[in-house]
Amino acid sequence: MTIAMTPDPADTRSMRERMEAGDLYIARDPELVAGRRRGQKLCRQFNDAEQESPAQLELLRELLGSLGEGSLVLAPFHCDYGGYVEIGHHTFVNYGCVVLDVCRVTIGNHCLFGPNVQLLSASHPVDPDERRLEWEYGKPITIGSDVWVGAGAIVLPGVTIGDAAVIGAGAVVTKDVAPRTMVGGNPARVLRGV
Repeated sequence: MTIAMTPDPADTRSMRERMEAGDLYIARDPELVAGRRRGQKLCRQFNDAEQESPAQLELLRELLGSLGEGSLVLAPFHCDYGGYVEIGHHTFVNYGCVVLDVCRVTIGNHCLFGPNVQLLSASHPVDPDERRLEWEYGKPITIGSDVWVGAGAIVLPGVTIGDAAVIGAGAVVTKDVAPRTMVGGNPARVLRGV
């Protein structure tokens, strides 16, 4: 992906609007800092609450963009903003999940996540001169329904995982995964259909 080192000076969007669009933005922007502080505070409260209690569920509903009926997220759970995370119905997220949600991260219905899964929508330019200017960007992550993501798997920015796919434990998913496909390894490659 090629990203221009300097954004168009005629672009008057806020850093939040730029971030949400997947364009270059500066994370130190006060509005974005406030959003992350809110997310960190709610994550702390969620992680400190009694596991699977009504109070913990309320905190999760306040943190996330949406949470479907019957879904369960085990603490600890960590994210940047929370509001860009959407979890469908009857999905289970095991201990230690990390979601860098600088863009929308959508998880379907009836998904299973092993411990320590990472969904990383955030990225940085490859060129060190560009990084020095503190620009970064993100790309959305979409996970379909009935997906099983094994323990310690990492899903990188811009990846779409199709319905009923299986992601092997420890896999690093760098590109889209077709529905009903099992992938594993680093970088993840197709192992077989399911």
